Amino acid sequence: MAGIVTWQFRHLLAIGTPLLILIAAYLFYFVDQTVATSMCANAWFFAVPLVLGALTGVIGERSGVVNIGIEGQMLTAAFASFFTAAATKSLVAGVAAGILAGVAMGAFLAWTTVTARMDQIIAGVAINIVATGITSFFYKSGAQLPVNMPQWNVPVLSKIPLIGETFFQTGPIALFALLIAPVLHFAMFRTRWGLRTRAIGEYPSAADTAGINVNRMRFVNVVLAGILAGAAGTYLSMEATSSFSRGMTAGRGFLALAIMIFGAWRPLRVVAAALFFGFANALASQLQGVVDIPQQFVTLLPYVLTLAVLAIAAGRVRAPAAEGVPFIKGEGQ
Repeated sequence: MAGIVTWQFRHLLAIGTPLLILIAAYLFYFVDQTVATSMCANAWFFAVPLVLGALTGVIGERSGVVNIGIEGQMLTAAFASFFTAAATKSLVAGVAAGILAGVAMGAFLAWTTVTARMDQIIAGVAINIVATGITSFFYKSGAQLPVNMPQWNVPVLSKIPLIGETFFQTGPIALFALLIAPVLHFAMFRTRWGLRTRAIGEYPSAADTAGINVNRMRFVNVVLAGILAGAAGTYLSMEATSSFSRGMTAGRGFLALAIMIFGAWRPLRVVAAALFFGFANALASQLQGVVDIPQQFVTLLPYVLTLAVLAIAAGRVRAPAAEGVPFIKGEGQ
C-alpha cells in the first residue's frame, strides 16, 4: 500500500510541478511580457546543449557505458562543424561534419570501453584531453560562417504566447533538441529497443541469456548517442554563437552529466532539469541589471547549482545497475 501511495505521489509531483511552473510563467508573462519572454528564451538558449549532452549520457548509461567524454565530443563537434562550414561555405556541410565528429568520438569511446574493455572513466577523460589538444592546436582565428544559421517559425505553434516565442521561433538544432527528447523517452520505455537497452544496462547476463548480443548493442548505442553530442557541439558554434573559441564548451559536458543524474536517466525529466539550470542562469543575468552582480558570479552559478543538485540527488536516484561494468560472456553480472 505504501508503495502505491509513493508511486502515486511521484507521478502527481511529476505532472504537478511542470504545471505549476507553467502557470507561474504565464502569470509573470501577463505582468511583464518583455522580461518574461526574454528570460524564457535565454533559458532555452542555455539549456539546448545541456539537453542534447544529457541525452547522450542517458543512452550510454542506460546501455551500461559511462560517458565522461561528452565534453570532448561536444568540443570536437563544435570545431569540426564551424571550420568545415567556413571552409566549404556550406552550412549543411558544417552540420554534417559536426554530427560525424560526435559519432567518431562515440565510436572511439565504444571501441575502448566495449571492445577493448578499457576503464570507462579513463576512456572518457582521454577523449576530453585529446579533444582539447586537437582543437587548440589546429585552431585558426579569422574564420567566419558564410551565413548565419536560419531561424525557423513553426506554423501555428510559433503563435502561442510565450511558449511559441520560446520554443518554436528558433533554429533547427534547438527544434531538434525539443523533438528528440519525447521521441527518445517513448523509444526508451515503449519499444523493443528501449527494453533491450535497459536490460543490457541493468542485468546484461540475463539479456545475453535472452539472446541479446550485449556488447554489439552497447557499441551501437554509444555510437548513435554521438549524434546527439555532435548536434550539441554544432549548436554551440553554428547556431548559438556563429563562432568558435578554444574550450568554448566551458564544462557543459559535465553539467550535462549532472542534469542526467538529476533527471534520473529519463529523457523528459532531463529536459525539465536542463530548463531549471537555464532559468537559474537567465534569472542571474536579469538580476545583473537590477543588482550589481559581478559577471564571474553569474558564470559560476551553473557549477554551484551542479554541486547542490548532486548533493540533493545523492541517494534519491539509482543509476543503471551494470553501468561502468564491461560485459564478459559467461560471467554473472
